[in-house]
Amino acid sequence: AWYIEAQLKSFRSGMRGTAEGDTAGAQMRAMALTLTDEQITELASFISGLDAPKAKPTLKGKVKAGETKYLMCMGCHGVNGEGNKAILSPSLVGQQDWYIVASLKKFKEGHRGYDPKDVAGAQMKAVAPQLSEEDMNNLAAYIMTPVPF
Repeated sequence: AWYIEAQLKSFRSGMRGTAEGDTAGAQMRAMALTLTDEQITELASFISGLDAPKAKPTLKGKVKAGETKYLMCMGCHGVNGEGNKAILSPSLVGQQDWYIVASLKKFKEGHRGYDPKDVAGAQMKAVAPQLSEEDMNNLAAYIMTPVPF
């Protein structure tokens, strides 16, 4: 809930969803602008309480290569992908592969992490350019495997 709440507030404040070319972000921002702090808290709590469907792989990636790349992610996202609230790093457990890749691409393209107040986003924006699309697919394949997490 804490991460969903933080992201909705980021959309509402313009830290997300205002980058040129970020159509999906702009749509989220428009929705977030209609919400009060109380509604954001309630919505985040509701969403986090939903039973997420079991993520099914939709992309091709090499799990072993993704495991090697994940070493650079552990400092923030944790050994088991559990995330770290203290540094606003979300859990990756159960995340869809397409969403992981889409998010990494948004950081790489500057659609996320562009606002100077977005410290956590800036960290990802610095890391993402080091990843090729193949690296991103491999990371997503590794994160989707039930064994590591």
